[in-house]
Amino acid sequence: MASVTSLSDSVQQHLASALSATLPEAAGADPLLRRSDRADFQANGILALAKKAKANPRELATQVVSQVVTGDVIKEIEVSGPGFLNVTIADRAITENLAARYADETGRLGVPTAANAGTTVIDYAQPNVAKEMHVGHLRSAVIGDAVVQLLEFTGESVVRRHHIGDWGTQFGMLIQYLDEHPHELDHKAAQVTGEEAMSNLDSLYKAARRKFDSDEEFKTRARRRVVALQAGDPQTLAMWQKFVDESKIYFYSVFEKLDMEIRDPDIVGESGYNDMLAETCRLLEESGVAVRSEGALCVFFDDIKGPEGNPVPLIVQKSDGGYGYAATDLSAIRDRVFNLKANSIIYVVDARQSLHFKMVFETARRAGWLNDDVKAYQLAFGTVLGKDGKPFKTREGETVRLVDLLDEAIDRASAVVREKAQDLSEEEITERGAQVGIGAVKYADLSTSANRDYKFDLDQMVSLNGDTSVYLQYAYARIQSILRKAGETRPVAHPELELADAERALGLHADAFAESVAEAATEYAPHKLAAYLYQLASLYTTFYDKCPVLKAETKEQVENRLFLCDVTARTLHQGMALLGIRTPEKL
Repeated sequence: MASVTSLSDSVQQHLASALSATLPEAAGADPLLRRSDRADFQANGILALAKKAKANPRELATQVVSQVVTGDVIKEIEVSGPGFLNVTIADRAITENLAARYADETGRLGVPTAANAGTTVIDYAQPNVAKEMHVGHLRSAVIGDAVVQLLEFTGESVVRRHHIGDWGTQFGMLIQYLDEHPHELDHKAAQVTGEEAMSNLDSLYKAARRKFDSDEEFKTRARRRVVALQAGDPQTLAMWQKFVDESKIYFYSVFEKLDMEIRDPDIVGESGYNDMLAETCRLLEESGVAVRSEGALCVFFDDIKGPEGNPVPLIVQKSDGGYGYAATDLSAIRDRVFNLKANSIIYVVDARQSLHFKMVFETARRAGWLNDDVKAYQLAFGTVLGKDGKPFKTREGETVRLVDLLDEAIDRASAVVREKAQDLSEEEITERGAQVGIGAVKYADLSTSANRDYKFDLDQMVSLNGDTSVYLQYAYARIQSILRKAGETRPVAHPELELADAERALGLHADAFAESVAEAATEYAPHKLAAYLYQLASLYTTFYDKCPVLKAETKEQVENRLFLCDVTARTLHQGMALLGIRTPEKL
């Protein structure tokens, strides 16, 4: 199925050819088309062109209008104000365009794939081995997953990477403790739940920490164990692997609850780059990008200074020979560029890490690993706040466990579903409760621009009113209910019919889905797609209030309105899927 040219693109082409016919030197100029409340579209580009050509903008606009072909797409076009163009689309064109999208058998609604698709490596969902996931892990996972879906949908080849914290000095303490208490991670049952795995790890971690803090001899043994781990001692590595495996049972249970697919080969933790660290340091030192300073291997920057005005370096290797995060992150860049052949690398990481990544990216550029053809970008996200506007903590001041948060969202959503449900079984209420609750959490995160902090307010998230996923899910379920009630009457497009204002507004917005997806994918901005979908649901609500569907005046009108309903539903369904949110058929 070929992609469908959107109405705004058609108008853009009509205006561009009228412009270059009027003013040959304006060939390729942008007519600056946008949606307008005065007409369907307004073009504002003539003002700048007139200024450049030293012409009167209103006269130039009038000449352009005389060159525009009206009829098939453009119903009328007029000059307004100092030289704006107001464009009204023919009703027939709206219906025909939507019909072409509706007929796309791939289910893509005529959305094209990007012309210049490449390979993107995206680093997101980075939990730590042997540690509980908390609310801070939520955003990286949810934002990253949505960007993966968006990019794959537009034809990009995406490599997922979960850079889990699975290495470092704390493992000396854990492995040594397990060596002395070998049965701590044994499983009584064949199947272990994620909760049980985490609780095993948690109690072991606490016991090891107590012993480490109180027993000097144990502390010495634990430090020796770090050396053995880094040297690749087989017995030590085998015990380290036990921690990783136990943690994965827990991670997977959390990601499953989040309705996200995390695959084993995509998990490449800090340990995955061990063999590259020494070479990374050698390459940086030999090329002069990094220099020795007080025994440590450092990279310096003119514009990064500490409070005293002293330069703050990126430390790649410490003076004792140990490697910092920078060595691992730089090795990961080498792997992603040279082995995975990435054109873009996206890091979905907390905004508080921005300085670190700025320094790492600049170092990689100086080393020649990143350049104009291979770019790295930090998709920095803000903090999750409580209702009081302060960073989200429990009453005791602890960080909030992610699992508790998700369970509470599901409980709240289940109560909302139960209250509204007419003919759902208990099993269906449970399933929908999870889809609505998890959808609510994801949507609240994704409808805010990633770099802003957002308030975690469950009452607001599961509300049926306002900009929430529940509102969108109910709009979708309502359409499915209408389509079921229509029985034998099928949705059929009737381009010959005149459209009411609410039908036109809904149709024009539904047609803009492809542009919205392209913009959200290009800018790594899922919130732009969320805003588009909320507006689609709002326009649908207005249409539903003003235009009777099953009780429309003629059979053709009933079929055409059912068709508008179904196109809207398919757009909602596809758009929500790109945000990682389910759209239940019945609510």
